[in-house]
Amino acid sequence: MFLIFLRSLIFNVLFYLLLIFWLLVAIPTAVLPRRALIKVAKLWGQNSIWLMRVVVGTKVEFRGLDKIPQGPLIVAPKHQSMWETFALLQFFDQPLYILKRELTWIPVFGWLLVKADMIAINRQKGGRILMEMARRASEEVNRGRQLIIFPEGTRTAVDAPPNYKAGIAQIYADCDVPCLPVALNSGLFWPRRQFMRYPGTLIVEFLDPLPAGLPRRAFLDRVSTAIETATNRIIEESRREQVALFGGVPATKPAE
Repeated sequence: MFLIFLRSLIFNVLFYLLLIFWLLVAIPTAVLPRRALIKVAKLWGQNSIWLMRVVVGTKVEFRGLDKIPQGPLIVAPKHQSMWETFALLQFFDQPLYILKRELTWIPVFGWLLVKADMIAINRQKGGRILMEMARRASEEVNRGRQLIIFPEGTRTAVDAPPNYKAGIAQIYADCDVPCLPVALNSGLFWPRRQFMRYPGTLIVEFLDPLPAGLPRRAFLDRVSTAIETATNRIIEESRREQVALFGGVPATKPAE
């Protein structure tokens, strides 16, 4: 485990140095069209995936790429790690995130978020947040963008009970576009709120898109069932690999 700790330390240092490098590269895009900034963000994501493979030994397998629709779309990934926030960018022409307003106050990083036309929300508005998110999301998606939104609202540990929020059903109804569920097992390799990074095969599986126009309750049931079923399957698949790698026990333990 000492070698994994050392590799994790090296990766974490290099990851944030790489982030600083790409932020500096992105500064000139402030006077260019938004697509230039999105291109830089995608390159950062791809470089970070490469860095994790080279330093930590985490390979990535993307499944179901042929299922990604073109044009306006809601993308609903499982959220276990920081990893998917940058790794999924490369697959979408004009990706869009909903984020807390305070992130836009960070020098350089926040200014670039504003330039990228991300949806920054004021959490102090309470119940009005959902209405604002749905309105802004509908406006941007109808301009041809792909909204990447995590249905549980926050990162959840591997094996934690799912907690899908009704907000995604409201946004889905207002946007009136297909929704692409995404299963993944990133929490086995980049656990939330942990320093360690683990080797193995990180799997991302794009699932069958759900058509626009489903009733909200039916949509929420279908998207949660699809994501959880596929996520549980690929977690078990990777745990078998971890047992082989780590001599009889998985590197990451189930959530209590």
